[in-house]
Amino acid sequence: MKKEIYYFSESGTENTEKTVELARKRAKELNIDEVVVASTHGKTAKRVINSFGDENTNIVVVTICEAYSEEGWTMKDQEKKEIEGKGAKVLTCPHTLSAGIGESLENNSGAEGIVANTLYRFSQGMKVCVEIVLMAADAGLINMNQEVLAIAGTGNGADTCVVIKPSYTRKFDELEIKEIIAMPR
Repeated sequence: MKKEIYYFSESGTENTEKTVELARKRAKELNIDEVVVASTHGKTAKRVINSFGDENTNIVVVTICEAYSEEGWTMKDQEKKEIEGKGAKVLTCPHTLSAGIGESLENNSGAEGIVANTLYRFSQGMKVCVEIVLMAADAGLINMNQEVLAIAGTGNGADTCVVIKPSYTRKFDELEIKEIIAMPR
């Protein structure tokens, strides 16, 4: 099989529209109806919902946990209600690969830190894509018997999209990144 990967010359918000366009195209080609998207205040989530809205797609929006409310990074109740009103599920919980006890310690060299730092070698979005799929799986919000599309980014917006065979965090060794659709170079 021959498959192309779309590489962005820069990471960031300006890649969101193209990332979502590529995600929808590949989801149709592979008959994927499970999409997990990272979104802080709902802007990226709304773009995904609008793109996939006419499909029978399970969209799970993963937000940053309340531990980051002081930074202003947590989704407001009204933002959450608006997204849920469009039929998506919103998940807010501690991040599987960060925001845990290890982050508060000076030396975050535990398994989560090693996995997170390894995925960061690809991009921040790659780390987040894997993390949000694990979180959605652990919350019981995705079908574990089929591949899912994960969309995330660097800071704001989306610049990374991958196809993942999901697993639960406790069975992380069963997770498989099947395809990279787009990412920053």
